[in-house]
Amino acid sequence: MTFEIIFVLGLIILAFILFITEKFSLDVTALLVLTILFIGGFLSVDEAISGFSNPAVITISLLFILSQGLQKTRVLEYLIVRINKLVSKSRNLGLGVYLLTIAIASALMNNTAIVAVFMPVTIRLAHQYHMSPSKLLIPLSYAAIMGGTLTLVGTSTNLIVNSIYIESGGSALGMFEFAKYGWITLIIGLIYVLWIAPKILPSRTVTSSLTQSYHMAGYLTEMKISEDSPLIGSTCQDRNVNQSYDVIVLDIQREGRLITYNVGRQILKEGDILFVKGSVESFLRMKEVEKVSLLTDEKLTQTELEQDDNILVECMITDQSDVVGKTLRESRFRKRFGAFILAIRREGLIIRKKIAHVVLNTYDTLLVYGGKRQISELAKSGKFILLGELQADLVKVKFWWLSIVCVIMTILLAAIGVIPIIKGALVSIVVLMTFRVISPNEAYESIHWQVIVLIAALIPLGIVIESSGTAAYIASSMIEYVDTYNPLIQPYILFALIYFVTMVMTEVSSNTATAIIMTPIVIAITGEMQLDSRPFIFAVCFAASASFSTPVGYQTNLMVYGPGGYKFSDYIKVGIPLALTFWFLAILIIPLIWPF
Repeated sequence: MTFEIIFVLGLIILAFILFITEKFSLDVTALLVLTILFIGGFLSVDEAISGFSNPAVITISLLFILSQGLQKTRVLEYLIVRINKLVSKSRNLGLGVYLLTIAIASALMNNTAIVAVFMPVTIRLAHQYHMSPSKLLIPLSYAAIMGGTLTLVGTSTNLIVNSIYIESGGSALGMFEFAKYGWITLIIGLIYVLWIAPKILPSRTVTSSLTQSYHMAGYLTEMKISEDSPLIGSTCQDRNVNQSYDVIVLDIQREGRLITYNVGRQILKEGDILFVKGSVESFLRMKEVEKVSLLTDEKLTQTELEQDDNILVECMITDQSDVVGKTLRESRFRKRFGAFILAIRREGLIIRKKIAHVVLNTYDTLLVYGGKRQISELAKSGKFILLGELQADLVKVKFWWLSIVCVIMTILLAAIGVIPIIKGALVSIVVLMTFRVISPNEAYESIHWQVIVLIAALIPLGIVIESSGTAAYIASSMIEYVDTYNPLIQPYILFALIYFVTMVMTEVSSNTATAIIMTPIVIAITGEMQLDSRPFIFAVCFAASASFSTPVGYQTNLMVYGPGGYKFSDYIKVGIPLALTFWFLAILIIPLIWPF
């Protein structure tokens, strides 16, 4: 083993540790790996920037924009709501059609976008069927993941593997070639999530009341201003209520009238009742100093909060939001959006104390209280996903039908080989922008830059794995192990090993990173053993997307983590049986479709 191989293996291990621990964001970790390889002399300038000009990376960017054009029309929500109404008499049939439609949509669009669009629909559907959303949100993620494996464009993993495979001399993977095996896993997977998963998944979130779901009973109450209170004739801002006691005054009730705007600047009067959010300790401190009566028997409920024009909703921070990496105070959330954050749900935990100082992460779920107009503006900003809210109307902007035509034509023309997917997607986007279906700003904002940078920065790692001899070293080590078996079953042992290693790696890191690392290794092994690499390449594609057992392996799993109120163990319990089932299926079926 040479120094170069030791260094590259060490760097790969370091990258996986950083992915798992989330010390840095995924894209920063990828850029760190790229920088080390570049400074270390493992990459030339052209090789270091090759990821940013890779056709697969550009194609993924273009597909993000196409998806945005389709999302603007809300045609998918419209179709699914209408289809679901037709089968609303049977819960299992209704959910089956719903998840199947989502899977098919994920085969044509980015599955992260699909989950973002349909989380609110799924929460409403859970309410309709008198179920906890936690029974349906993981199945939503799984359906989107499985649907993404049906086509070349369904997931970025397939596009990246295809690009690396073509560069190594292999023939391109067909647009719908994945469906030969993907349909089998989709049908079995849907049966699992419809009949088995609900028995394993807990009922952790409440559909009827968000204040109950976030356990806000001890954090929301009413205070009455006494006759000797220093608050009289002053304002909450003058008395520094928020900073001094960590208490947020949401509304003021005065003589039966609710004051909801500019609450902090209202001159307070004796007898005013303050609707407040804080902790018991904070309430007691404020009671002592400000001489207010703590109405301990009055616990504010969602119904009491939602008076006049105010509403209480959940919203999720997207990876495109500029509040990520900042605290609520630093992002000036209340001033910018005119709404209060009452609590934060993050990876199974609910944060209710000192939330103004909590650094916000991507896919945190926020309990938001504010006016309908402010909440609507929050949703329209594109930086947040509003959960539980649903419009089932088709938005007929001018030339709205062009988005649907462009997506279908781009995929069909690429499938029959008339034009490459990258050319078709580029032409379609120019058409949509020419007819102003989407604006240039919408196009730029629709691209998930973190995903693009992650992939582009890791592609050179695949080059180094091959050029440094690391791929050949790993290949020879695996071949030594496989050689201990009967020659007749050696290809099957190798196949099972590659699929299993890929499946485990993708659970603890990025699926894209796993595919970039495993593809050159597979090409080296199959070349040395003189086997057709195609079945093993498909094994990498399907295994890298078979991330069911942890919330961190696939973005869609992480997206439903907070809204579902899940714990890490929930993914393990429901995901491992499905992942192992797919492993056995792959060993039995993929070699029949693509022989060794």
